[in-house]
Amino acid sequence: MSDEPNADLGLIARQQRQLLDQMNTMRDDMTVLTAIVMRLDGTVAGLVQEIRAIHSQHNRLANRVRVLEDRQ
Repeated sequence: MSDEPNADLGLIARQQRQLLDQMNTMRDDMTVLTAIVMRLDGTVAGLVQEIRAIHSQHNRLANRVRVLEDRQ
């Protein structure tokens, strides 16, 4: 006789449910991680926009100072 246990439909059904539960857990984890990455991506994009605005503001201020210095 074989040393391997007999696989009945109940065992296969339990293993299938276990696999589906694990897949659902992985899907939930991926959803959370994707949301985190998207939030971070949005934060980085926001920072780039903010730096551009600060740079533009600094250039306008530098131009105003240059005009005042030229008047003197």
